[in-house]
Amino acid sequence: MFMGTQLELLSPAGNLTTFQAVVHAGADAVYFGGSSFGARAYADNFTKEEVLTAIDFAHIHGKKAYMTVNTLLKEREMEEQLYEYLLPFYEQGLDAVIVQDFGVLSFVRCHFPQLSVHASTQMTVTGVGGARFLAEHGVSRVVTARELSLPEIQKIHTDADVEIECFVHGALCYCYSGQCLFSSLIGGRSGNRGRCAQPCRLPYECVDKNHKAIREKPMFPLSPKDLCTIDRIPDLAEHGVFSFKIEGRMKQGEYAAGVTSIYRKYLNRYLTYGKESYKVSPEDRKLLMDLGNRSGFTEGYLDQWNGAGMLAIHKPSHAKSNDALQREVRETYIEKEKKETIQGCFVMRQKEPIHFTVKSGDITIEEQGDIPQKAQSRPLTAEKIQGKLEKTGDTPFVFGTIEMDVEDGLFVPISGVNELRRKALCRLEKELLKPWRRGGAKAYSTVDFSRYPHMAQEEGISLSVSVERAQQFPPLLKKCEVSRIYIDSMALKRDNLAEELEYFYQKAGEFGKELYYVLPVIFRRHTAEFYKKIIKELKADGFLVKSYDALQFLLESGVMGEKICLDANMYSWSNRTKQSFWKLGIRDTVPLELNKKELSARDNLGSEMIVYGYLPMMTSVQCVKKTVEGCGKETALSYLKDRRGAYFPVKNNCSECYNVIYNSKPLELSGVRDELPGLGIKKFRLNFTIEEPGEVEKILERWSGVCLGSRKEILPKGSDFTYGHYKRGVE
Repeated sequence: MFMGTQLELLSPAGNLTTFQAVVHAGADAVYFGGSSFGARAYADNFTKEEVLTAIDFAHIHGKKAYMTVNTLLKEREMEEQLYEYLLPFYEQGLDAVIVQDFGVLSFVRCHFPQLSVHASTQMTVTGVGGARFLAEHGVSRVVTARELSLPEIQKIHTDADVEIECFVHGALCYCYSGQCLFSSLIGGRSGNRGRCAQPCRLPYECVDKNHKAIREKPMFPLSPKDLCTIDRIPDLAEHGVFSFKIEGRMKQGEYAAGVTSIYRKYLNRYLTYGKESYKVSPEDRKLLMDLGNRSGFTEGYLDQWNGAGMLAIHKPSHAKSNDALQREVRETYIEKEKKETIQGCFVMRQKEPIHFTVKSGDITIEEQGDIPQKAQSRPLTAEKIQGKLEKTGDTPFVFGTIEMDVEDGLFVPISGVNELRRKALCRLEKELLKPWRRGGAKAYSTVDFSRYPHMAQEEGISLSVSVERAQQFPPLLKKCEVSRIYIDSMALKRDNLAEELEYFYQKAGEFGKELYYVLPVIFRRHTAEFYKKIIKELKADGFLVKSYDALQFLLESGVMGEKICLDANMYSWSNRTKQSFWKLGIRDTVPLELNKKELSARDNLGSEMIVYGYLPMMTSVQCVKKTVEGCGKETALSYLKDRRGAYFPVKNNCSECYNVIYNSKPLELSGVRDELPGLGIKKFRLNFTIEEPGEVEKILERWSGVCLGSRKEILPKGSDFTYGHYKRGVE
């Protein structure tokens, strides 16, 4: 018989009833959202009292409770709300928080030192580098990106000192989690704030760069099938996964409990008998389908990079069936309470106080009551007393056995027996929960930027430009106002990258401009291995990074923090988050989702702001071109046309094999340029993505005038553009 190491089954709960149901169904741990800061703002979520109840419920039954604090926090939320929000849960014994915001990570490590922190999949950890970086800053567990293969998971397990948690069942995002602004930019409902409107589930028409239809009918090219890895539990475990995570905080309790019960069955089977004897029955596989699926299931990215077979192209809706199954799950796990089995011993002898002992595990509680009297007419029998003791009511206990040592002919009031039971069970519950109660929270402290004066030094307005196409580079050299050029990895060919980059570096230097190299937005294992071979050959004044994986790669390669700039998708919404990066000497880019008022609450000195460009809305391992036409292994531009006639540019980056979907309208903040210095913003950046060189020149001309202050009203008349979130922001 095979006896493997313990694995964790982690289940979702959108409310307290579901929390209790999934514990009943076999979850080892439950993740849930409180009243604030959770990435499922439209779930029922938990009140403060329900969170406290859930924590205790989990611990009484030997389980763990993890709370999601995995949205990005604005300045006021970080500094005025987070400490008081977390304090009671910390003291109650919350096992861990799941976070996305690097500032929240720093905040928790500073003020709640005994509370474990798990890095959310929203942090887009795709490799060893990101896992190491976060581990060095206090993370004990990483929820890996859903897109990883088994060997990539294994590599993190082997080379990074963190637990690994992976999603094993439920809905999949088309975009790398944490890299999606689609819902945010088109409708103001931000996935980074738990309010995603799921535009990926809508139909789109796929067209080429000339807006000619590639497919005649609209399809659902951005809608993945649901994930199901029930057959792969042994593979996942043997590649280093510790926590098996079921998605579904927005789903009904029947779904969460039903799926939990089946995964519990098969985790136990694997742990008991090992991989060789592991097999999933067709009946159980069908039960999972009946509980809910989206055009069937996919095993995700464990064995394949991408593919149309993983997508619900023709029918994206989530379906469930089998009412009898739903009813059975409800009756078994939701309507029946889970109770912890304990033992008792009741003693009643004359001239001695009645005595009741209860025991759970190693904890024994003894309580005494009244001294019994000689019965005048009806003595209390052992059977009657036991019947009263077994009425555990709304406590979390049920008696397995109660030993009865009762002398005949004695009497005590039944109320005394009931009180004895109540006191014993109350004390037992307190003793069981005592190990989880904690103190030691550190007093709240404010952010102090004065320790980093060199980071905030600025001499005046500066203009930098980022290009994703090599043809966009030459026009930048003519403009003296451009002080820094960012050249994206997409603009250069992999096979002679170092030579090409050196050419652009020398050219920029000839015209007195800095050149920064933009590392790929997704920095997976194959990317890290490629850059490891050539990093010493790359000539650049600095690097722009878009992931924790790339950041750690540079730091481990000896690149100093002052030569690293974080892009806007390395979110720094609050001063605390910004300061956490400043401690490493790393500058940041102003977030894209804050409005003017929120930006005014943030210290923006030293931060660069994107003021023009088609903003990336999705970065996906899937490929629209491959889905619709097949893989041509060449970078190309196509478009997705939505129901309202908007065209969203799509670029397939074949060197790194990922897709970027851009907004249909460019961000254009020249109309509010005069307001930006008042917000502390003096570093402006233009992002060129799909523009032709002629367009680049026109836009540069306009912004050169803006930066020189020679023009005021410079918005292009009749153009279709957006202010992004500068005027509206997100909830």
